Amino acid sequence: MSSLDPKPKICIAGSQGLFLDAASAQFSEPIQQRVLATANLIAQLPGVREVVPGMNNLLVVYSPVDISIGELTEQIFHAWSHVTVNEHVGREIDVPVIYGGQQGEDLAVIAELAKLDVQTFVRLHSEALYQVACVGAMPGFPYLSGLNPKLATPRRSVPRMRLEEGAIIIGGAQAGIMPCSAPSGWHVIGRTELKLFDQQRESPSFLQPGDRVRFSIAGIES
Repeated sequence: MSSLDPKPKICIAGSQGLFLDAASAQFSEPIQQRVLATANLIAQLPGVREVVPGMNNLLVVYSPVDISIGELTEQIFHAWSHVTVNEHVGREIDVPVIYGGQQGEDLAVIAELAKLDVQTFVRLHSEALYQVACVGAMPGFPYLSGLNPKLATPRRSVPRMRLEEGAIIIGGAQAGIMPCSAPSGWHVIGRTELKLFDQQRESPSFLQPGDRVRFSIAGIES
């Protein structure tokens, strides 16, 4: 671990949880890599029931009967300091996108805000390699790091009551994909037919933390 990395804080989360928080003012990709590596290591400990990576943080759910809070805290700190970080865990997934049109209605507006033409905005969005930092907010929703800073756009002041499943979205410095139809304050720039959540699958969430995502241009509609 680099001496420049912030020392994480660990606090109690309910009667059977510990919460590791390494977040600072801005999201850090190296810190997120360490969160994912630590989660994989901690998940193997006796008494640990579940690990849930967040954005530069980690929730560990455990059985107090099988491991004490003191021992688990020590194990988490040790793992955080000594884990080997692998930047290429997970799969690389291609997500075909039709940009613009009625289901990408914010594309022209936020391209103008970024002082880019639509073609350049789409090119920059599709050229980036994203990583699933974590899955949350709704079943199967991936928070994607790696968005080109030129495309970062503050969330809408008034959320929409409904974005459709498959919507390709931008919120602040992050990209995302809607796994189901739901309210959202993120900007919608396109759509994909890829199904992100299916409760009938063995692993209902198609994308997992550590997976890498590339958006390919299936079309651009006006």
